[in-house]
Amino acid sequence: MKLAVVLFNLGGPDCPEAVAPFLKNLFSDPAIISLPAIARLPIARLIARRRAPVAREIYDHIGGRSPILPETRAQADALERVLSGDGTQARVFIAMRYWHPFSDEAARAMKAFNPDKIVLLPLYPQYSTTTTGSSLLDWAKTAKKAGLAAPTSRVCCYPWDQGFVAAAAAKIRAAMAGASSDISYRLLLSAHGLPKRTIQRGDPYQWQVEQSAAAIVKVLGAPQLEPVVCYQSRVGPLEWIGPATDAEIRRAGRDNKGVIIAPIAFVSEHSETLVELDIEYRRLATESGVPDYRRAGTVGIHPDFIAGLAALVRRAMEGETVTCGDGRICPAAHRACGYGDP
Repeated sequence: MKLAVVLFNLGGPDCPEAVAPFLKNLFSDPAIISLPAIARLPIARLIARRRAPVAREIYDHIGGRSPILPETRAQADALERVLSGDGTQARVFIAMRYWHPFSDEAARAMKAFNPDKIVLLPLYPQYSTTTTGSSLLDWAKTAKKAGLAAPTSRVCCYPWDQGFVAAAAAKIRAAMAGASSDISYRLLLSAHGLPKRTIQRGDPYQWQVEQSAAAIVKVLGAPQLEPVVCYQSRVGPLEWIGPATDAEIRRAGRDNKGVIIAPIAFVSEHSETLVELDIEYRRLATESGVPDYRRAGTVGIHPDFIAGLAALVRRAMEGETVTCGDGRICPAAHRACGYGDP
């Protein structure tokens, strides 16, 4: 049996010249700017032109390019190895949303593979209309255009999946190793933020992030760390969900607390972790009087995470949409839950 798995991720510029078109693709997405195309596209071009110089400076810190594609390829290779065998020939394809390889590239490669089954797998543990929802809508169009007819099922979300939680907890424990016994620490569980209005429209992302944090804290079993869920990467004039990660770092400094910061919505390293967390927030921690600043890595190719993804894929192979729970996991108030039709 030939199994094709599609890994969805954000994507990132692969050279300085790609920064502006990457930003244009990002802000052209109606899931990001919910305006008609006649207004959205000129706005996207304007934002990309204005933000590109700052963004290029950010990527200059990490070699002028995003590491998200090689990180995702490593995850794809690891997942492919786990899924192959016992009569299954597994191939894992990468579909980035805003830079190469795009979903149409993945769809054409998959057509040549000619799979018997297709499973769609987001590398976003927590569902949002702005990430998983956007990727699935994009895939539906490109798969139809490519003529992919194999039975297709999908993984919707996995905010408290056992493998994801175990891997995240292991990364936090590694960051805690060597921590000073003379310092009291606070654990900041940081996720990418969203505008409040996105959540008010029924997007379940914030609720799912909080569920991830609660599951990780339970596995860690370290209440002395005073865990706090916070949100980073705010841009633009809109009001965003909070508390903000930078505000929590300042508060830790005022309280003379060390900080252990863990990204819980990113599963691979990229600019928001390698620059925002490792450079900008570390500098802020020093300026704010934080006595020690430690950052947990993303789950990457941790064996528990890859095993968890493989288990979700195997469940989805039965021909249904799956989550880390029994069917839909979001409360009814989250009307934009992705468990139904994308």
